[in-house]
Amino acid sequence: MVKEFFNNIIDFKLAKQLLSLDNEEEINQLHCSAREIRNAQIGNKVYLRGLIEYSNRCSKNCYYCGIRGGNKNAVRYELGDEEVVNAAIFSHKNGYGSIVLQSGERSDRQFTSSISRLIKKIHQATDNSLRITLSCGEQTEEVFREWFELGASRYLLRIESSNPELYKKLHPNNANHSFQHRIEAINDLIRIGYQTGTGVMIGLPFQTIDDLANDLIFIRNSGVHMVGMGPYIEHHETPLFEHRDKLLSSEKRFELALKMIAILRIMRPTINIASTTALQTLDSLGREKGLLAGANVIMPNITPISQKINYNLYEGKPFLNDKPEDVCSSIEQLVKISGCEVAYGEWGDSNFYKAQNMSS
Repeated sequence: MVKEFFNNIIDFKLAKQLLSLDNEEEINQLHCSAREIRNAQIGNKVYLRGLIEYSNRCSKNCYYCGIRGGNKNAVRYELGDEEVVNAAIFSHKNGYGSIVLQSGERSDRQFTSSISRLIKKIHQATDNSLRITLSCGEQTEEVFREWFELGASRYLLRIESSNPELYKKLHPNNANHSFQHRIEAINDLIRIGYQTGTGVMIGLPFQTIDDLANDLIFIRNSGVHMVGMGPYIEHHETPLFEHRDKLLSSEKRFELALKMIAILRIMRPTINIASTTALQTLDSLGREKGLLAGANVIMPNITPISQKINYNLYEGKPFLNDKPEDVCSSIEQLVKISGCEVAYGEWGDSNFYKAQNMSS
């Protein structure tokens, strides 16, 4: 099966066929093929990104998100500089290699200045030894450049759906939620020089297999270097919750998410693909199964335990009561179950990104 995929470019038609597989043996074969391709192209190392959920304050009102600006019941918070820096130091001491600084979407100067300040403080506290990934939403090209020049080298900006019509069903119809602006921001990040990531939700209301196949084609053609995608999980304080009757079962959403990881690994063998917490929410071995389907990145949540519960994008997130050191101790076992090894102390830059830079 591996040779078959190497000899055939996965187009829309084949992607749709693979997403539609319902035979367990064929699905396992798909995962195995993706895993073998990963091991052959980039090895079986799993890179760790310490996830710091900096703030749940958000200026957007996306219909699927529990921290949307319109959710008046969300308990808002913002970590202090010392809390963020201490989490980064923890990552460094425990061999994570890199961190992800994530927040709700804001573009006011107070917020963008705080991110600039934190980038500098993190690098000072860790002797520039950590790669910093930002996941802080759409910004102007000037702000993206400011953060890049300060030493943030990666940026994750999920498109959530590459279908403009479905995108409209997931967001208010206004300039603050523009599909085109999202695309332009992703292109800005790539042009500036970030290792750029995107991703989609899998199993949304109104979403079709055609949409998911097109999402894979979009990701491949976009030129991004890393991907974080996972199953859609509902939150009862969101407008999209009203359409929960249109949802596939959680088992089917989980199955589709693993297929998406596997197919994307075959399509783009050298990008970084995360095995996300959302997978673990739907299956107790979700992240392990993500690695078995071809992923190569894990993001242990090292947000201070006092605020983890408030970064409530969706319901049922696991590990909310786990301290960072407890999360750390379980990672190696998780990775070993998947037949991989932890890449302690390694940045884990995308091989796809490195190859592009060498050729440019």
